[in-house]
Amino acid sequence: MSVFSIGISGLNAAQAGMLTTSHNIANASTAGYNRQQIVQGTNTPISTGAGFVGQGTHVQTVMRIYDQFLGRQVLSAEAGAAEMDAYRAQISQIDNLLADPSAGLSPTLAAFFKGVQDVAANPASIPGRQSMLSAAQALTARFQALDQRFTEIRDGINQQIAGQVTQINTYSSQLAEINQRIILAQANGADQPPNDLLDQRDHMLKDLNALVRVSTVVQGDGSFNVFVGNGQPLVVGNQSYQLKAVQAPDDSERITVALLGVGGTALTLPESQVAGGSLGGLLNFRSQTLDEAQNALGRIALTLAQNFNDQHRLGQDLTGALGTNFFNVSAPTASASSLNAGSGAPTVSIDAPTIDRLTSSDYQLAFVGGNYRLTRLADNQVQNFATLPQTVDGITIAVGSWLPVANDSVLIQPTRGGAGSIAVAFSDARQVAAAAPIRTATALINTGTASISAGTVNAPPPTNAGLQHKVTLTFTSATTFDVRDVTTATTLASGVAYASGANITYNGWATQISGNPATGDTFTVEANTGGVADNRNAALLGSLQTRSTMIGGSTSGPTASYQSAYTQIVSAVGSKANEVAAIGAAQQGLADHATQALQSLSGVNLDEEAANLLRYQQAYQASAKVLQIAGKVFDEILALGR
Repeated sequence: MSVFSIGISGLNAAQAGMLTTSHNIANASTAGYNRQQIVQGTNTPISTGAGFVGQGTHVQTVMRIYDQFLGRQVLSAEAGAAEMDAYRAQISQIDNLLADPSAGLSPTLAAFFKGVQDVAANPASIPGRQSMLSAAQALTARFQALDQRFTEIRDGINQQIAGQVTQINTYSSQLAEINQRIILAQANGADQPPNDLLDQRDHMLKDLNALVRVSTVVQGDGSFNVFVGNGQPLVVGNQSYQLKAVQAPDDSERITVALLGVGGTALTLPESQVAGGSLGGLLNFRSQTLDEAQNALGRIALTLAQNFNDQHRLGQDLTGALGTNFFNVSAPTASASSLNAGSGAPTVSIDAPTIDRLTSSDYQLAFVGGNYRLTRLADNQVQNFATLPQTVDGITIAVGSWLPVANDSVLIQPTRGGAGSIAVAFSDARQVAAAAPIRTATALINTGTASISAGTVNAPPPTNAGLQHKVTLTFTSATTFDVRDVTTATTLASGVAYASGANITYNGWATQISGNPATGDTFTVEANTGGVADNRNAALLGSLQTRSTMIGGSTSGPTASYQSAYTQIVSAVGSKANEVAAIGAAQQGLADHATQALQSLSGVNLDEEAANLLRYQQAYQASAKVLQIAGKVFDEILALGR
């Protein structure tokens, strides 16, 4: 090789450097572009008697400046940041809704009980009773409006999930296509890396990763495989696999994600496996916050309706009739999975005595190994039963029409529909049961010092007409008394032992006599005929406002009133919103730091590229000078031969 060849090799290397530098400058603002630089090597020298003489240079490759480790850090941080961004956008809607002092539940709940207390203060007032009914209707309307907003958010999430699954499928198809192009380009280019295609693929992967967290495995042919979840494939070489937004098998209102397998079979992915990215944020928000908040609101509605109805039925309305249910509310739902081989579904009902144990969780009931396995989905607590019915967490589960076979399952939602279904049961103000249906009296001729309490109706109220009967309690001595039903002229009990303050219960009522009775003293329990001014039941209804009737346990009684239970929902959502915001800010900080680190390595620095241009220009000029001098030397040699 001559000095001409050496000079030409220098010219070619300098030209390649200028082309690469120019390419960097032109793409300085191109999203996803990583700077490139040439890698030069020396040509094989020639051995001479005076040693090895160099033969110039050559360009080995054009190298893309990219760090896989930093790239993975960016992907991981950005997937977390996108997840928290999506979560925060959704939870802020609920946070603002529940905490709004005018749009939340608190003001209407307070207004309703004020109406109850107004009736207790003036039970004979028809306008007061109508005002109470209006406040009750406003309360149920607020429950329904909040629940409707939750449902709208749920529908919006379903639509977003479907939209994002479509985007993921688009990216996976494009990644499979660009994988094929990279395989061909690398095969046709003597294994030289197609840098611009690699940049396009990495940028596309970054966009996909913002939707759902992915992992990659690089193959020997230059392609890479893309996986989601616990290794479910999205892209394998030049083949892409499609996701599909499908209806959950046991919940028609829930859209989830499935992977289409061979033959188009949809395999539903557990939501816990679809992590990271905005899709993961939507799924986590729905399962961790939306479901719990809507269920918790429904629990308040169900408990309020049950408590109020129970007490209202123990009263007497303005016409003298026993009270009826004040609120209507739907029963818990049990939805059989579409994958079941058996038929039917169990029946689920609220267990009134333990309603305070209701949780804000959904449940899965499965038939496994001949037993019934109940899983509380909020904390995955499992209970196994050999038979049904069983009462758990304030609900009673019976077989009903369910004919299960092995591994059949049912989704039980005890409180989901509570807030959306609650309604006032009647519109006639006279039906408000403000009075107690019985009254007691002490005979004026009594000589002892004993007195009788006002009396209460036993729960549940009797179905017979016993409350309408007149009953006398006559002391046959200072320590015994007889009980006689005057209406039917029958003796209910004789020689009953007297204990001051002890409960005396007959015909569905209970009362207490206290003090020192004398022989012959008589006390009367009878129907509260004409008791339009009686407020005893209204007062008991009003006391429900501050009583702890919710959030109890098997070893402890109820711990919260309706208002405090609602406050807990607001607090839980607010705390979660703050937590998501804090985690999101931290994740975004990590993403920014990782991106900055990657850009400092891979990004185009125009000042540096300008310096490189000058360097390659000088190298080009120097190589040209080599050729010029070599030409002159050659001319001189030719001149010597003339």
